[in-house]
Amino acid sequence: MKHRLRMACGTVLIGYLSRELLGKVFTTTIIVVALMEILALLEQVTEIMHRHLGLSGVLYYAVMHLPLLFGNAMPIAVLIGSLLTLLQLTTSNEISIMRAAGLSTPGLIKLFLPTILALGVLSGIVDDQITPRSELALAQWWNRTSPNAGDTWRNYWIRSRDDLININYLDSGGAHMKSVTVYHRDHQSLLQKVTTLTDMHYVHGHWYGTPSRVLSVISPTRVDLLDVPPGQVVRLDWPASLTPGYIMQLTVSFTQSISTMLDEQRGVLASSQSPSFFLTEILGRIMLPVTFTVMLLLAVPVVYIPPRAGARSWLPIWCLGAGLLFVVFQGLLRALGNAGTLPSLMAICVGILIFILGVITVLLRIEER
Repeated sequence: MKHRLRMACGTVLIGYLSRELLGKVFTTTIIVVALMEILALLEQVTEIMHRHLGLSGVLYYAVMHLPLLFGNAMPIAVLIGSLLTLLQLTTSNEISIMRAAGLSTPGLIKLFLPTILALGVLSGIVDDQITPRSELALAQWWNRTSPNAGDTWRNYWIRSRDDLININYLDSGGAHMKSVTVYHRDHQSLLQKVTTLTDMHYVHGHWYGTPSRVLSVISPTRVDLLDVPPGQVVRLDWPASLTPGYIMQLTVSFTQSISTMLDEQRGVLASSQSPSFFLTEILGRIMLPVTFTVMLLLAVPVVYIPPRAGARSWLPIWCLGAGLLFVVFQGLLRALGNAGTLPSLMAICVGILIFILGVITVLLRIEER
């Protein structure tokens, strides 16, 4: 009977703390996303109006950009929401009551942990399944509605099987390319032929282009210029997966799901990034629940604020600063991992481990006083 009563009390307490935390996290998320959306629209609304897309264009841009902003805002929202929740519980003496009932600081963290992990999983699903689709649709719409997309010089690189593809002009949502150079290589990555195409179009599931110059590499010291009939249209033997939408994803939106990145890393799909980039991004997305747990731990020291001190204590500011430092430090390590300067596992896990150990050290020092 006592065990059932204890279980019921624990369930009620978890539900209460989860409601408080979720309410503050999602309220903070809405505020942060709204601010980021306003800043993005202030930058793009002039261009949208210049394209005569009207209010519907502004709304479409805002809605399609929301998943990316949600993923970017969630770590900070979890930190601020945890701080506000724990600070409210502390100043209202609820933490003191729970301590008097025998609840320790690790026990308090365990009560919040299921909600934090669920938020991490939710954010990971949005980043992995919704954001790539919305960003691809937004990139195609933005390119398709741009009057100068076909005249704006770019320098996109794609690796497809053994070939390297350089694209300078891209419009019509990725269905039309100009000034494309294809470097054909053998299985030993030795250059065999270089084909330059003035125009390329995607028609009925295949790419067709007009070659302007074809160079054949006979040996390291000999390159022959092959005769190309003027205006001849040829069909390229590119894989069926290299669609206009996928090209836009590789060159403009850069947001992909874990399954797509794994296929690119194995060479099944064309890619535009290095293997270290894919591994770092995959590990970062998988470790999101742990990252959110670190945000919770960084907010825990506020439970040691004396209730009478309340909002006059500087401890919440220090906790917030530590959380922002963690975001910056983790972003720096992640950039080094994407570039291949650091091993991907080290780039994702070192920052998390350092801050977890740092928070544990701080909590132990506070407990000793």
